[in-house]
Amino acid sequence: MHVSASGSSVTIAIEDAVSASAVRRKVLIIEDEPSIRNVLYVLLAGLGCEGDVAHGGRQALAMIRQESFDAVLLDLRCAELPPEQVVSQIWELRPNLLGRVLVITGEVADPKTLEMIELHCLPHVPRSRVVEELWGRLRALLGFSRSPADSAS
Repeated sequence: MHVSASGSSVTIAIEDAVSASAVRRKVLIIEDEPSIRNVLYVLLAGLGCEGDVAHGGRQALAMIRQESFDAVLLDLRCAELPPEQVVSQIWELRPNLLGRVLVITGEVADPKTLEMIELHCLPHVPRSRVVEELWGRLRALLGFSRSPADSAS
């Protein structure tokens, strides 16, 4: 499979991802921008994960109340609630998601955003590098073992 976004490309070895875990992981995508949402969905599928989409914080929290997720991809800009409130409520509703919220943001230079990310020890991926970095971050976040291709490098 070949994924391309914003002029960047990444080749995904689906066989490695699927063999990394027999259990299909469920990841909540909180993202309002269709192009980024689609890239995230394709990358999750490449990892053998199921992606569910929420367009904002309120919808995401309602989904988390009703369903169990293995991880959350959170775009800080799309949450109509303050990001720290969304993160706190996610952890309150599902303590198992502590350490499994990955922030996607284009605002990594914004001091308030950086402070919130550091305060909650949230791993993050800059929006401009989502295709290049998300694969490795999600593999680590979900506990996938290294693939043979990773070990060779």
